[in-house]
Amino acid sequence: MADEGKRDPHEDGDPVPPEAEVIKVHVGELTQLFNSIDPSPFREKDLDPAAEEFIVEWAREAPRGKALALVIHLDRQPESRIEAAQTCDAVHAYFRTRAAATRAKLRLLFRNGRISLIIGIVCLAASVGLGSLIEQRLTEFAGGTLLGESLLIGGWVAMWRPLEIFLYDWWPIRAEARLFDRLAKAPVRIGYGG
Repeated sequence: MADEGKRDPHEDGDPVPPEAEVIKVHVGELTQLFNSIDPSPFREKDLDPAAEEFIVEWAREAPRGKALALVIHLDRQPESRIEAAQTCDAVHAYFRTRAAATRAKLRLLFRNGRISLIIGIVCLAASVGLGSLIEQRLTEFAGGTLLGESLLIGGWVAMWRPLEIFLYDWWPIRAEARLFDRLAKAPVRIGYGG
């Protein structure tokens, strides 16, 4: 890579720190990096799904504490250097948007978890109360104990979904948001020709 004082005629974009984990992408031209059916202006375009998957998977395999950098190699020089600069901004904006969307998904999951928890607690309380009442009323009937225990088990089953949300479902989503944050901050370097 070129020194900051000198400009390499075959590179544009952000300087890549030497200690960064470099994600390398090769495309014929910059437009191949973006979703061709997205009607948004260039700076707001979504990445092509295959390109995004490639970048995200490479980033997932990188060491967690290591800085990331994206190097895009083109077969030929873009129409203008402005297009290269816009590509850097577009990649950063895309991953910032993905991080925000993932955090919104996490907030929705916690909201659903709280609602599920309230429903589960109400069901559990009703099951325990009704089960105890049935066991007391039907002491001489053999099925009374079975019915009371069945209601108790049903109450605990109602707690399954909120427990799943609060114990297991949230942390992979948070990790994904952090990964998108890392990619949003990653320097983007564009090399061509040469």
